[in-house]
Amino acid sequence: MIFILVFIITFFVSIFALPIVLGWLKLISFYTTVNEGQCKVYVLFGKVLGVIDQPGLHLLWLSLGPQAALIKFFGFGKTYPIDLRLDQEYLRSNPVNSEEGTPMGVGAWYEMRIKNPVDFLFKNVDPRGSLQANVANATVRSLSNMPLEKLLQDRHEMSRLVRQEVSPKSQEWGYQLGSVYVRKVHFRDAEMIRQIEQKVVNRLRQVTSAIRQAGNNQVDIITSAAERQAATEFAKARSVRPQLVGEALREIGQDPDVLNAVFETLEVDRITKGGAEVTLIPDGKYETLVSLLAGTGGLTPPPPPSKDH
Repeated sequence: MIFILVFIITFFVSIFALPIVLGWLKLISFYTTVNEGQCKVYVLFGKVLGVIDQPGLHLLWLSLGPQAALIKFFGFGKTYPIDLRLDQEYLRSNPVNSEEGTPMGVGAWYEMRIKNPVDFLFKNVDPRGSLQANVANATVRSLSNMPLEKLLQDRHEMSRLVRQEVSPKSQEWGYQLGSVYVRKVHFRDAEMIRQIEQKVVNRLRQVTSAIRQAGNNQVDIITSAAERQAATEFAKARSVRPQLVGEALREIGQDPDVLNAVFETLEVDRITKGGAEVTLIPDGKYETLVSLLAGTGGLTPPPPPSKDH
């Protein structure tokens, strides 16, 4: 029975009394908790009472003294929680003029973290804005009057120049500057961008036309060489043809029968191509054909063939 009663009392104390006690202790700044990557600055009567930058549970009366109990009473003091984690910022299109007078825009990216919380709070009203303006001004001062070719290519050297100029000033405001890198360089004048685009298009057209012309010239050279070679071969063939024909006729002339047959064939072919009318009279039918021609009043009958033929 006593065990149950103790359990009930402990339960109600843990549920109701413990939060009340912890809230009262926190109200008098007896303890505080600090998260990872965070610190707290305590100010009493306009003076910095202490800085707690280690994560965990801290007893302020032991760390700062009994006067920590006055921080939250009657506005005597104030607590500033500060984020110590790494932060980053990107500044777009900082105006820079090249050595040739070309208006350029430079984008600068940088990292920073709060190194000294007290300087961060009390040495500058707007340290983040001041650091941003400092990086922008350093970018303009360091990269102005730089050759255009270097602006467009050498990013690492430009980043190093900007970081060297920003770092000393940033430490005065409690910041520790990390990496600084020039990420983008571009033309700011819209008319210049349009002219560059037009020049690029014209250059591409010239290159395309030159490639096409070179291809056509190469095709013409190949065609001319082929035609010249073909004409040479045909000329050789025409020069050789009389010799070949003469040799063939000489071989044919050695046999009289073959020679007569060839000449008769040539004669018949010539008569056929001439378009003349030819009348063929079979053997023994000459008188019948003559009577037919005479009866129709046609052509004058030719003389009868000689017996010798």
